[in-house]
Amino acid sequence: MKKLLCVFMVFACVFSLFGCHGKREEKVFTIPEQFDTEGNYEISFWAKNDTNLTQVNIYKQAIADFEALYPNIKVNLRLYTDYGRIYNDVITNISTDTTPNVCITYPDHIATYLTGGDTVVPLDDLFTDPQYGLGGSQLRYDGPKQDEIIEKFLNECAFKGHYYAIPYMRSTEACYVNKTYVEKLGYTLPEILTWDFVWEVAEAATKKDENGNYLVNGQKVMLPFMYKSTDNMMIQMLRQKGAGYSTFDGQVQIFNDTTAELLYEIGEHAGNGAFATFKMTGYPANYLNAGQCIFAVDSTAGATWMGSDAPLLDIAEEDLVQFETVVYPVPQFDPENPIMISQGPSICVFNKADSQEVLASWLFAQFMLTNSVQIAYSQTEGYCPVTAKAQNDPVYQDYLNRAGEDNQLHYPIKIQATRLLMENTHRSFVTAVFNGSASLRDAAGHMIEQVRKSARRKETLDEAYMRKLFEDTTALHRLDQIQLDGSGKLLLGDLPAGSVALLCTLSGAWLCMGIYCLNQARKTKKGKNQ
Repeated sequence: MKKLLCVFMVFACVFSLFGCHGKREEKVFTIPEQFDTEGNYEISFWAKNDTNLTQVNIYKQAIADFEALYPNIKVNLRLYTDYGRIYNDVITNISTDTTPNVCITYPDHIATYLTGGDTVVPLDDLFTDPQYGLGGSQLRYDGPKQDEIIEKFLNECAFKGHYYAIPYMRSTEACYVNKTYVEKLGYTLPEILTWDFVWEVAEAATKKDENGNYLVNGQKVMLPFMYKSTDNMMIQMLRQKGAGYSTFDGQVQIFNDTTAELLYEIGEHAGNGAFATFKMTGYPANYLNAGQCIFAVDSTAGATWMGSDAPLLDIAEEDLVQFETVVYPVPQFDPENPIMISQGPSICVFNKADSQEVLASWLFAQFMLTNSVQIAYSQTEGYCPVTAKAQNDPVYQDYLNRAGEDNQLHYPIKIQATRLLMENTHRSFVTAVFNGSASLRDAAGHMIEQVRKSARRKETLDEAYMRKLFEDTTALHRLDQIQLDGSGKLLLGDLPAGSVALLCTLSGAWLCMGIYCLNQARKTKKGKNQ
């Protein structure tokens, strides 16, 4: 009986680890009639920065300004180096109800958070609440009204019939071009970059002299066309072609003939040395600034790293090459109808048992949309403020109009990148958001990375290769498992690999402890019998 009891306890511990996941007390948030100014509330704010101390200080200043207005709310800032880490930590903490109060994240990630039940607060009623909603009468700051948030950006935060976030900053991708080298190769930059033009110039830049030096730069290294985010590359190419990627209800459409054709072309240029990626090679800005790249595609939020006079140069001064930098939208298949992706972080509020704590969190989240925060943060990079209120503010307009006055605050490439999105917002798009859309995005980039690697290894890219790539990508990113268990709870299969590994490790530890106890009990009994 003792042995059976031990075994039962071991298995009970093991299964409790899995059983508790997603089983939390259901919470329904109701907006309080009044915010409790007598109670003290401590909320956590998880945010991301690119090791940019200016951005960190803006967060800290925003918190200080907010706490001065609401002395009974304390905001604890937790910084991350990338959004993937935030995503993994939130998923891991859902089962223990230790999610943050406010989090900077992406709608793709929120869609997965929601499979844990009532984790994220739908904001529809909060938007329109006359006291504490957007532009509400009881706010202690001048926040934007709903119609003052750029409609396209706000709609990016809506899915499953509700708003689950507010936009924080927006960016798009830009192609930073070494105009000096393009003209040295005998080409004239067009008004709109096309894929054909970029590939042609990139191939021309691969020519070498008898000593193995590239003709265009006289160096041993030249990666003519570099792309930082290959998932965005594939997504935009498919959108420009009018080909399938996914539907809004979660149907995966990426494995089609157009995708295969694009991968064949990418593979051809990669095999010739004309195309490289961030994951396989390194940061495009470093190669661009060293005169070893001609077309570098990166976010407009990375503009301060781009160009000979960039304020955030990340290479040795002796490696820097002087050239003229120009900023373009990403290459297009149809230059008459340019299309580009809209991206950038949003802010969500997590549900808690105390409705006053949730309201305190919402008050802080909303404060991040005030002009002082929006303008200050957008000036750090090529970000675009998400409100018309901030974009039209005389302070911000003055900032934009002073491009080129210096290579710090008014660095011209940064401001050109910002204007690129502001002037093309109507041409931007976002992908469908659903549980699994983040995995689909990873899969899009994975295929380009694999094709580039295979091409460099001189592997044969044919129908058999492409069929296997599609099959392997589906399995690796579990695209055939994009579904819920019917109860709205998060499936184990939806967890990040790190979280699954953690649960399995803990379960294994409990099992080993149980086996050890059984062995010790057996030895003790054997000793008594002897």
